[in-house]
Amino acid sequence: MDSLDAPDTQFGFDLFKRLNNRKNGNIFFSPVGMSTAVGMLLLGSERATSTPLQKMLFSEKDTSSNIKMQEKDMGRHKTKESHHQLQRLSSDLSKPTSDYELKIANRLFGEKTHLFLQKYLDYVEKYFHASLEPVDFLNATDESRKKINSWVESQTNEKIKDLFSDGSLNSSTKLVVVNIVHFKGQWDREFKKEDTIEEEFWLSKSLSKSVPMMTQCQSFSFTSLENLPAKILGIPYKNNDLSMFVLLPDDIDGLEKIIDIISPENLVEWTRPGNMEQRAVCVHLPRFQVEDSYDLEAVLGVLRENCARDSEHSSHLDMHIQKFLHKSFLVVTEDGTEAGASTGVDFTVNAVPGYENFICNHPFLFFIKHRDSDSVLFFGRFSIP
Repeated sequence: MDSLDAPDTQFGFDLFKRLNNRKNGNIFFSPVGMSTAVGMLLLGSERATSTPLQKMLFSEKDTSSNIKMQEKDMGRHKTKESHHQLQRLSSDLSKPTSDYELKIANRLFGEKTHLFLQKYLDYVEKYFHASLEPVDFLNATDESRKKINSWVESQTNEKIKDLFSDGSLNSSTKLVVVNIVHFKGQWDREFKKEDTIEEEFWLSKSLSKSVPMMTQCQSFSFTSLENLPAKILGIPYKNNDLSMFVLLPDDIDGLEKIIDIISPENLVEWTRPGNMEQRAVCVHLPRFQVEDSYDLEAVLGVLRENCARDSEHSSHLDMHIQKFLHKSFLVVTEDGTEAGASTGVDFTVNAVPGYENFICNHPFLFFIKHRDSDSVLFFGRFSIP
């Protein structure tokens, strides 16, 4: 699969920039999870390139490359191809492995008295393995809310609870689209817990916070960017199917300047094996946890975007998104899993001669990439411990 044609690449980075402009602090989400959920919505709309969602999922060059093709036919072609790509990627990631746990789950919860097009439900099941579960929003709103929350807990090993707070749904709700991402992986080479030390993490040039800093001196994939004051380190998970890449600015306050310049094509190209070299590196990486949730209706500004509408049968259904949520969870510890005991060691690790220092003691970007497809599965900004 060509990563630059994958629907999640451009979409994920555009979404990150939107989040970065309106949200302080940490950011973490799954471009693959997000684009999968958006794909479910596009299945229900044949208005092709005219929708805000379609313009987010496909780049300008995609939607204008063949002006002889009618807009409707072009939209159908691109949407169908994106669904096939997401379906193939999802199948690859869902293969059983003992090296990591990765769950991307989608579900639609619909008011049981509302009419949903069977064609739409069949497509959602075919491409995204997502079913519509009837619930009684009209007469039993709170019970329906609890049912949705219970499903989310079961899909995330009880790590994500109370996705919908009390009162967040009401009797007029017709459809709830939920996308869940849960990841737990082990590093290819674990960080030793006895090497974790307390170090300062600089939120700005004048403000810092003490954090447990994991340390390891090994051979890593590394590159120093030629035209930007930043460097990138790749830390592989077991079997190297997935790796976490950290983009670290040289300056404490240099991240925003870099975000304004880089593109998703840059990130994919910079982190390809041929563009990174194996180098002896002493890495200092905070032990951290990120849990985030987004209401995509607010983030994308797609108020009352038609979902589950077929243009040929529009008289049968006129229904709009009520809630469209995405929640993601990540824990980074010495062994790469969630089960890491806290450590407090009062010695320091001196720089090792001949090793490049990669000290993540100020805001950085991180993303987890699938080696074979080059798809960015998770994307985040860590700026506040």
